[in-house]
Amino acid sequence: MYNKIIKPLLFSLGIEQAHSAVILMLRTIGLIPGGRWLLRKFYTVRSPKIEKEVFGLHFNNPIGLAAGFDRNGEIFREMSSLGFGFVEIGTITPESQGGNPRPRIFRLPLDNSLVNRMGMPNRGLKTAIRHLRHPHKGIIVGCNIGKNTATPHQEAAGEYLRLFRNLYQYADYFTVNLNCDNASREGLTFTKEYMLHILNPLFDFRRGQNQFRPILLKVSPDMTDQMIDDVTDILTTTPLDGIVATNGTHERGKLNTSCSNIKKIGNGFMSGTPLTERSIEIVRKIHTRSGGSYPIIGCGGLMTPDDVRRMMEAGADLVQVYTGFIFNGPQFPGDLCRSLVAQAEEQERQTAAACAPETDTPQA
Repeated sequence: MYNKIIKPLLFSLGIEQAHSAVILMLRTIGLIPGGRWLLRKFYTVRSPKIEKEVFGLHFNNPIGLAAGFDRNGEIFREMSSLGFGFVEIGTITPESQGGNPRPRIFRLPLDNSLVNRMGMPNRGLKTAIRHLRHPHKGIIVGCNIGKNTATPHQEAAGEYLRLFRNLYQYADYFTVNLNCDNASREGLTFTKEYMLHILNPLFDFRRGQNQFRPILLKVSPDMTDQMIDDVTDILTTTPLDGIVATNGTHERGKLNTSCSNIKKIGNGFMSGTPLTERSIEIVRKIHTRSGGSYPIIGCGGLMTPDDVRRMMEAGADLVQVYTGFIFNGPQFPGDLCRSLVAQAEEQERQTAAACAPETDTPQA
């Protein structure tokens, strides 16, 4: 039904129009008594074989919704009912901001990709708190936080701390997003000193709290190998709890979409299939350098169950999807979970076969 009716209808709209329609539809379902129960009934896959314990939290499954879809925390309950094991909201900034001028997000259907220079539109900290302050027991919610675009970098640490401090009691974990302007390439120039300048006040604040909230850092696929090593060294030498790898890329590479159309679109983050290999590569680099001892959330270009399998084999403990969800529809998290259950069952069969005692062959 989704591929034959709903997807063509949504894809006939502009992306932001389609997104608003989906948000409205899900909020409406959430207001109907039994609406979320019906979503869970149709879409959620539960199995102890795919439950995970990561940075002190219990995940019903390792498939998460990446930041950018539920920017203000309006529909995380409904997204959980669609089968996601966790939902990351945001990016949240201290004050409301409208983002970059439109058009600012584009579909590349020939490449199963999106190009986005949204500029992190959201309604700000107060709105996020209003949506999060009601109990959400059983739903893991992460907050992706960033500075307002107009804020100078020298003032950024104060904004991250303000967000962290005020959202601390409402979120289950935090992702620090340093690449705060999707129309720029400033994320490529971040140094180890700058990252620590942002992170250290968060570590200091957390030390004085009774409750523990994991802090993760989201990295860019366009970082150099040296920058990836610096990030990994921060992970292994500070109280940082994990890495989210990766954001979108400014690189274009080989695409099926014509060069003229790409030039018309212009600057922005590319997500989807063109990002798959680079994201997996970066997760593998971080996993190897850190000795496999620190949690990694693999994100970027996960469009199929095989992409998820490869990402987890590279070292990801959890994964997040965004573009894959848009192109594949509401059944996508369930499809990924069923694939993971099947993989777990196959591994159990292989293990059982390997451990089974050999029987002697009867003598003639």
